[in-house]
Amino acid sequence: MRTLFGRTQLFVFAFAVLMPLAAQAQLKDDASILTIQDENSWASFTKPRDHFYTNGALLGWTSPTGILPDSIASLSNSVWGQGVQRISFDLTQQIHTPTDTQARYPSAHDQPYSGLLLGNLSLISDTADTRSVSMLSLGVLGPLAGARNVQNGFHDLIGRAEVKGWHYQLPNQPAVELLQDHTWRRPIGMVGALETDVLPALTLGVGNVRDYVQAGVTIRAGKGLASDFGVPRPRPGLSGGNAYTPTRPVAWYVFAGLDGQAVAYDLLLPNTGGSHVAPIWDVAEAQTGFAVMAFGLRFTLAYVAQTQEFVGQRYGIHQFGSLSVSVRF
Repeated sequence: MRTLFGRTQLFVFAFAVLMPLAAQAQLKDDASILTIQDENSWASFTKPRDHFYTNGALLGWTSPTGILPDSIASLSNSVWGQGVQRISFDLTQQIHTPTDTQARYPSAHDQPYSGLLLGNLSLISDTADTRSVSMLSLGVLGPLAGARNVQNGFHDLIGRAEVKGWHYQLPNQPAVELLQDHTWRRPIGMVGALETDVLPALTLGVGNVRDYVQAGVTIRAGKGLASDFGVPRPRPGLSGGNAYTPTRPVAWYVFAGLDGQAVAYDLLLPNTGGSHVAPIWDVAEAQTGFAVMAFGLRFTLAYVAQTQEFVGQRYGIHQFGSLSVSVRF
C-alpha cells in the first residue's frame, strides 16, 4: 500500500514538473519577425477623411524566444507563469491634424497639429493561454518627429493638396511612456468546422504621453487561433502584438473587438499655450477585420471606429483603417 502511495506521489510530482516544461517547449520559436504597419483615416466612410488621428506608421522587429538572460526569464516566469520570452523593438510615428487642414490659422479649440515619434522596447512573455507585454517608449513630440515632411511629402507624391497649418504644430518636447498589457486566450468551442475564442485584455499606460487604463475584449472565429493573440495595433487600442507562431500551414480568422479607455492625461490634447482643447476622459473603440497566416507571412486588416476624444470634436465617430504585414525569418 505504501509502495502504491509512493508511486502515486511520484507520478503527481513528475506531472506537475514536466507538464509546464513540455508546454514551454511547444511555445519556443526560433524565428525573428519583421512587421510593417500603417493606420490611416482615409479609410473612413465619412468626410472629411484627413483629420484628427490621420496616420500611424510602425516598423518593428521581434526576436526569437530564448535569447534573454536566465535571470530575466526566471523573473518573468515567477510573475506571469511558466512560458517563453521575446524582446521586440519598433519605431512608430503618429500624425494628428485638425478638421480643416487648408486653414493657415487652425482653430485653438480643435485637435492641434502634432507629430509623435517613439522608439518602443518591449518584453513579451507568452504562456499557453496568456500574453504579457511590458513596454518602454522614448521619443519626441513636435517638429523633430518629422510629421510635417511625411504628410506633405506623401500628399505631393499622390497629387493631393498641401496641409497648410503645420507651422502651428505642438513644440518639441521629450516623450516617455511605460505600458503594461495582459491578454488572455480562452477557447469557446467549435462552431461547425470553425474554432472560436475570446481574448479579454487589460492595459495600463503611464508617462507624459498618455495616462490611461484600458479594458477590452475580442471575439474570433477561424482556423489556427492559437497562432497569435489577435491582430497588432500601435497603442493605444486593442493589440495582440507583432509575435505570432503559425500552428498550421494556413491559419486565418475574422474578429470583432470592443474596448473602453479611462484617460487621465493626453499630451496631444493640451489646454495651454495656443491650444485650448478639453479632453474627454472616457473613450471607446470598436474594431473588426481579419488575419491570414501562410508561407511565413501574416497579413492583417482592421477597421476601427473611435468615440470623440475632446469636447467639440466634429463629425461624430472617428474612423480609420489598420493594415499590417509581418514576415518570419
